[in-house]
Amino acid sequence: MPNRLSQETSPYLRQHAENPVDWHPWGEEAFRRAREEDKPVHVSVGYAACHWCHVMAHESFENPAIARLMNERFINIKVDRQERPDLDDIYQKVVQMMGQGGGWPLTVFVTPQGEPFFGGTYFPPEERYGRPGFAQVLLGLSEAWNERRPELRTQVEQFLKGYRVLDERLVGGAAPTGGDVPAEAARAFATNTDPVHGGFGDAPKFPNPSCHDLVLRVYHRTREPPLLASVERTLDRMTAGGIYDHLGGGFARYSVDARWAVPHFEKMLYDNGQLVKLYADAYRVTGKRSWRRVFEQTITYVLRDLAHPDGGFYASEDADSEGEEGTFYVWTPAQIEAVLGEPDAAFACRAYGVTAQGNFEHGATVLYRAVELNALEEARLEGLREKLFAARARRVRPGRDENILTSWNALMIQGLCAAYQATGQVLYLQSARRAADFLMQRMTMPDGGLYRAWKDGEAKVPGFLDDHAFLANALIDLYESGFDRRYLEQAERLVDLLLDKFWDDGFYFTPKEGERLVHRPRSPQDHAWPSGTSTSVFALLRLHELTGRDSYRDRAEHVFQMYGAAAAKNPFGFSHLLAALDFSQRPVSIVLAGGRGEAAPLVQAVHRSYHPARVLAFAEDVPIGQGRHPVGAQPAAYVCRNRSCDAPVTSAQALLAYCTA
Repeated sequence: MPNRLSQETSPYLRQHAENPVDWHPWGEEAFRRAREEDKPVHVSVGYAACHWCHVMAHESFENPAIARLMNERFINIKVDRQERPDLDDIYQKVVQMMGQGGGWPLTVFVTPQGEPFFGGTYFPPEERYGRPGFAQVLLGLSEAWNERRPELRTQVEQFLKGYRVLDERLVGGAAPTGGDVPAEAARAFATNTDPVHGGFGDAPKFPNPSCHDLVLRVYHRTREPPLLASVERTLDRMTAGGIYDHLGGGFARYSVDARWAVPHFEKMLYDNGQLVKLYADAYRVTGKRSWRRVFEQTITYVLRDLAHPDGGFYASEDADSEGEEGTFYVWTPAQIEAVLGEPDAAFACRAYGVTAQGNFEHGATVLYRAVELNALEEARLEGLREKLFAARARRVRPGRDENILTSWNALMIQGLCAAYQATGQVLYLQSARRAADFLMQRMTMPDGGLYRAWKDGEAKVPGFLDDHAFLANALIDLYESGFDRRYLEQAERLVDLLLDKFWDDGFYFTPKEGERLVHRPRSPQDHAWPSGTSTSVFALLRLHELTGRDSYRDRAEHVFQMYGAAAAKNPFGFSHLLAALDFSQRPVSIVLAGGRGEAAPLVQAVHRSYHPARVLAFAEDVPIGQGRHPVGAQPAAYVCRNRSCDAPVTSAQALLAYCTA
């Protein structure tokens, strides 16, 4: 019999609707029942594309004996972290305070008031991998609840104190003075880049777009060769490896090895949006054609496989199909030959590293670029790639999480805008507009704020700091791409609302009027995407340049003072805030005057060049444009710094010289 989750719209929750577990969605009903029955609450957090979430579900939640234990001794709640990142953040910190790394599935046990007393991630059904069995955990915690509750209360108090300590540890302190903290961080990132394979650290290896973005920003102004070399090594090795889908485009979430060879196959919208922007920006710096091919193929993947018909983008694709991880993506020599025949199969196997031994399970191979090819060979491989892609399309596809999430869509919009500016491909701008219009029309609350998630016609959960901040920046990017003034106006309204809802001596992740939880998180550090705090600062700084409103910059400066010391000590966790600091130290406003059609060469000069600290507007759209006019009959560009503008320029070549200086 289906449980309560069958009534939910979340794809992840619905995956558990047939479990024999008496699941509740997060809500008052579950906690009321826990209070009435005096039972502890088991909270399980995951997401639809999570491989180990599927494993634990199959091993434990579908196990009748374990489900019976859960139902008899606990009230059980399922949470989709994509709908409720606030709950995920709060309870991930429990696991981190216990000395573990965190991750998904997240398994936390809390009181009927939501206060945590124990946590972990994946538990096998019986003891193995050095982890206790889930049944053993359930029995032990149930016994402790019934017989040693004062000990659990002590645990609760320690965790509640720990929340305060974690927040206080990041705030204040003496920030460095006199140095160039963003540049020092960028140099440290470059020094610590894997000298062979790029990226940071050993296995598993994740893309870190925010870190590489900071390095690229600093390179733009310092021209230090090691900075660009570190980005180039990472971008090249990622796209040669199996983390990149060589047939269909797009990136998987991470690589299980240090060489980017074998991915964890799930594809997330937030990764692909950020990586499109990073590759487009790097292309604008270097003109490297291979990077343009990567971001264009990634956009093709997103528009083909993750796009809602009305314009928004779905959240992710699963790692698994037919009950196995990676089945959709891997190949054997026999499978290649069945599609291509000889000798094309031999050539494709050599190009993509397909061998009888394989690099994955059961002798299969994750495709990667095994050899360098000349231009003729590349053209030949492209034709074979299309045939292999068509054959792969007939396989059983991985599941797709059709949640549409505001913040992740905003990251994709930013990627599309960067790609449009880099190439002039109108489809990218059109797709960005359609996605933004989808969000503004279907995910706007009565007070003008945003909902977090939308599925099947229903918008759910009031939005968080990320949702408002990411979309505000995406709307500014959209304005700077196509100069539709309504996007700039919407961005300013969102930032004003963001300050009203989330500001209280700094930014909080949850709104003031939001659900009262055991802790109100700030969450200033970057994760797999930039933090909402640093992204809010970017929006404030950009709008300050366009509107002249000093209150925006004052709030941004306050955040720098709050987290400056922490960012200097831990640039990896604050790379996007350091990028905002870099922007704040050298902003450039480019104001265009004249007819928009006639000014197209000036616009293109700015769009095609990489200038990470600039804002761009037409004079009639922004307060800073007052008094800026064409020069005679010619459109003109005014380059302004510190509210002082240079003499207008009328040629694209002269403006490009300013932009690249």
